[in-house]
Amino acid sequence: MKIILNPDKEVVKTIKEGLERKGGYCPCRLEKTEDYKCMCKEFREQIKDKNFEGFCHCMLYKKVND
Repeated sequence: MKIILNPDKEVVKTIKEGLERKGGYCPCRLEKTEDYKCMCKEFREQIKDKNFEGFCHCMLYKKVND
């Protein structure tokens, strides 16, 4: 298992700018809760599943199974 950044540099740039504006909270969410602090709880739970492969909610990170 590997966690990589989205290969689309524009997406990464946009999301990182949003994270900076929101103090590290997911720019795709309205609420600022610990569950939405990047790397969000939703993605941390998804990557525990050995069969899951894909992006986090905001498309910044991707889990790749080797």
